[in-house]
Amino acid sequence: MAVLCKAVADGLLLSLSLALLGWGAEGQGNGRGMREVSGGSTVYLSQDRDIWRPLIHTTVNLSEVSSIKSSFQLRTFDPEGVIFYGDTKDGEDWFVLSLKDGIPLMQMRKEDMLVSVAGGPKLNDGKWHTLEVSNKGQFVILDVDGSSGLVVGLQSKLMEEVISGKLRMALGGILINKDKMIVAFEPRMDGCVREGSWLNLNSPWEMEASELWPCHENIQPGSYFPGSGVAIFDTSVFPFDEVDGVRFEVAGDFSHMDGTIFSIKAPGRELTVALVANNNTKEVTLTVGEQRISMSKTLQRLVLTFQPELLQVFQEEPKLTEVDLTEVDLTLLRNPGVWSTWREGRLAIGSLLGEGDDNVGSHFLTGCLKEIKVQGKDLDLDLAITLKSVSSHSCPA
Repeated sequence: MAVLCKAVADGLLLSLSLALLGWGAEGQGNGRGMREVSGGSTVYLSQDRDIWRPLIHTTVNLSEVSSIKSSFQLRTFDPEGVIFYGDTKDGEDWFVLSLKDGIPLMQMRKEDMLVSVAGGPKLNDGKWHTLEVSNKGQFVILDVDGSSGLVVGLQSKLMEEVISGKLRMALGGILINKDKMIVAFEPRMDGCVREGSWLNLNSPWEMEASELWPCHENIQPGSYFPGSGVAIFDTSVFPFDEVDGVRFEVAGDFSHMDGTIFSIKAPGRELTVALVANNNTKEVTLTVGEQRISMSKTLQRLVLTFQPELLQVFQEEPKLTEVDLTEVDLTLLRNPGVWSTWREGRLAIGSLLGEGDDNVGSHFLTGCLKEIKVQGKDLDLDLAITLKSVSSHSCPA
């Protein structure tokens, strides 16, 4: 538990709690090009949009708020992302709740003060957790599953009670410049919220999307590709060793996948490295330029080691062994162009790359990847330069 200062004014308590309001399922239009959603339903936070843009939002009068106790349930495997935001005075005073390294993080601005506090249990274990924010005496308390997680206090001579004006509230994004926050974090959150009880307000929320995406009833760790999604990385950002090169690996039940698992291509170069699964034939094929290498039908993991003068290929079924390349033209695997393709190219997970920076490709993947690693470390799809229609940290169970 973390405690800052010793007293907090009612105005701060209101500004801390103003974000904890309602959201829900698909609703009716409001005549302003928006659609309205009601409170209390389950919402998937990672729906496609600009990464800092709220999924839903609303504005209410401060005079309507009489309760400052709210609760909801959160479920995620994602260690980082924004959950909700609220502000008064058109964004002069604001509050943000997010996860960082799986731990709750609260950041706020009130008058002349900026406060950031993190603590409590890790919540990215894929289980439903109940979070409650309340005012008890002079402190704002975040309880997690019935136990105290964070206690925040703040005091300033400039603080005044805010009893009039507007509250702006947003879910899954913020309404201020991200540079105003003390602690930077990745905003995308592959998670769900449900069973919200939000102050005393029943005001509808607005969304720009035509509908809200559903949450899967049960989830497991991994990255899910629904047949229309892709994550694209610039490979030049990945660390590498001048001698040992780069180790890239993917794991999962390839027999239940269909489409392009990954592709690597450098702009202006014809050579493409790609792994493709065919669910009809149960075949998994690695292509390196014109070469096609058939993988085991029981493939569980593929490891590629890109080196300056050689591409090595290993498969796990279940033991990790080097792939039999007796029928493969090894001159291509020893071609320095393969190394250049990795060093100067783009890596697409879930799609066959096309030409040009804006071409996200074709032959999309349907299936769940259990692991994606570069140099032995998990690759966070939320950090992709392009991320479209992908559940970055969870798959349906």
